[in-house]
Amino acid sequence: MEMENENESVSVSENENERHFKSMQQIQHAFHEEHPLVLVAEQSNIEGLKAYCDGCGELLSAPCFTCIHCNYNLHKQCAEAPLSLPNHPLHPQHSYVGFFLRQRPYPSDHKVYGCELCKEKCNMFFYQCYHLGCWFSIDIKCAKLSSSYKFNQPSKHDIHQHPLTFIESPTSTIDVPKRFNCSWCHETLIDAIYFCCDCPFIIHKKCLDELPTEIDHLTHRLHPLILNRSDSDYLCNPCQKKHSGPFYSCSLCHFNINVECAWPRSTDSFICDACGTQGNYISYTCSTCCITLHKKYISLPRIIKFSRHDHYIFHKYFLQTRELTRQDCKICFKEVRLERGSYSCGKQGCNYIVHVNCVLENDKLYKVIKEEKQCEEFYEKSMQSSIIHVIEVNEAREATKIEHFSHQHCLVLAYKMEEKIDRKCDGCMLPISNIFYYCSECPFFLHKTCVELPRIKQHWFRQSNATLNFDSFKTCDFCDQYCSGFFYHVGYWDMCLRCAKVADIIECEGHQHFLFFDFKGSEKFCNGCGNRCSPGAFKCGKCKFALDFGCLTLPHSALHKIDEHMLNLTYHDDKEQSYCDICEQERDPSRWYYSCSICDTSAHLKLPSYYYRHNHDLKFYRKAEGYLECSFCGKLCQEEILKCEKPACNYIIHNECRWH
Repeated sequence: MEMENENESVSVSENENERHFKSMQQIQHAFHEEHPLVLVAEQSNIEGLKAYCDGCGELLSAPCFTCIHCNYNLHKQCAEAPLSLPNHPLHPQHSYVGFFLRQRPYPSDHKVYGCELCKEKCNMFFYQCYHLGCWFSIDIKCAKLSSSYKFNQPSKHDIHQHPLTFIESPTSTIDVPKRFNCSWCHETLIDAIYFCCDCPFIIHKKCLDELPTEIDHLTHRLHPLILNRSDSDYLCNPCQKKHSGPFYSCSLCHFNINVECAWPRSTDSFICDACGTQGNYISYTCSTCCITLHKKYISLPRIIKFSRHDHYIFHKYFLQTRELTRQDCKICFKEVRLERGSYSCGKQGCNYIVHVNCVLENDKLYKVIKEEKQCEEFYEKSMQSSIIHVIEVNEAREATKIEHFSHQHCLVLAYKMEEKIDRKCDGCMLPISNIFYYCSECPFFLHKTCVELPRIKQHWFRQSNATLNFDSFKTCDFCDQYCSGFFYHVGYWDMCLRCAKVADIIECEGHQHFLFFDFKGSEKFCNGCGNRCSPGAFKCGKCKFALDFGCLTLPHSALHKIDEHMLNLTYHDDKEQSYCDICEQERDPSRWYYSCSICDTSAHLKLPSYYYRHNHDLKFYRKAEGYLECSFCGKLCQEEILKCEKPACNYIIHNECRWH
């Protein structure tokens, strides 16, 4: 009785919350049409919320709009940003067509470049030029500069090969330019600047005006170096890279040095204390701390959140350990030199460690933690439950009756199937055995483990959150298998549950060593099936073995009408010539296959198939109503079928029959 009262009070409280949110100001935003956004006017109402604006990417602050159903938030200023701009001073050539507001990521964003002002490509709102074939874009933060800065028309300067736009700032309190540094002196941009729309070149006005025409430099002590400019590529002697634009040179010795390389004064070979790798031209040295750094690691982030680890990781220039054991990078599996810089987990008992260059290689996989107070949630993982409401619980505090996001009716907990019927879980499509939830009003079943899957979680494949969706039928972008049920939406990728359960570092029965996921492994061919690995590959750090998601998630055994026994996944074949007993075609003995050791039956992992077409659109159904025969094989249809949507057409086919 006390438990029932407690549940009633929880239900009443939730209803009050819903009525409270409905009474507040709401908007429907064009980029989040599935739910309304509620206005949060006071900062005190979001003090405990560690979230970021999906519009500008900055830490959320009031006033803001937030979704009470999912993790979507917008600053009020970002939510009210106009959906189009008539023009922008940075792009006068197409001012007659204007700009439209977009959001990333789009699946076709491979031709969308970074912001023209800050050169960054981030997951945030940005304005893009309406003109067909023009890829000019500027993010929402930099677009705000147009109201605070005075822009002049681009003009030519000897210091740079492209025209430079002059920005005269009326105030030095604007935060956006402070994120970038001058290409010449590397100091923060807080004064009037020149910047290039065609490449990442920004320079203080004072640096451009005061740039010396002649310098003495340690790299060439014999003669003074004279400022020059070249439209074609030239070789910089210290860094041994080709550049174009401004450079200093000695015409007598045919010595050239790029403007950026000319600014620092240290040119000896060194080991970078930040990343532990060798540098052979420009270094930066702190005489107080006795550390030497690559130029790119002067402003190395101290704390980051990496998608492939649950906790925050910290950069340290060396690690003290009482154990003289080897530490391997959890990305490339090569040794980490503890006396050099690396990123490691600060949680006690966690020995996660990675190379600096490995962890910072892909900016989609980590987020910079700017303020240390964000580490308050260091030991917690942000997740949102798939259970909308718990209606009843038992003495063990198990939820016995629930509302779940995937179904319109209530679901009830059961421990065994009363009837001996071959039922499948509607979430993962695997057979129901024990401990499951079912609907008493219609034939809907879910494993208890599938019910408890988080609705929102972080997956190691991307730094952004993965959202659990319930779809009738689609293709997994990782294993390339047609599936129905639960999918995690990761970025713009759809991932089935089997692939979602795969860790980035795994053991595989088909190989003797650990495998780790390599995002650059798409050039590899899978040792299981022979196809090119996509997206990325699970590679071995000790040999050339590689697998794709499809082979890694194959079932260890399967039934087929060709054999009365289970066919087992087999990794090696000693025969010189082998054939598939299903398609009767030759099979590559070096690839994985299914076999029965009793009957000596063998089969390809995936048979050559042809798509069985129909003239009208087909709709997928999980369950078949009535006794319908498949138009292809003639057998009764019970589960996973496709029916013609035309009323006068009686075409119906098993999902598995359409590939033959």
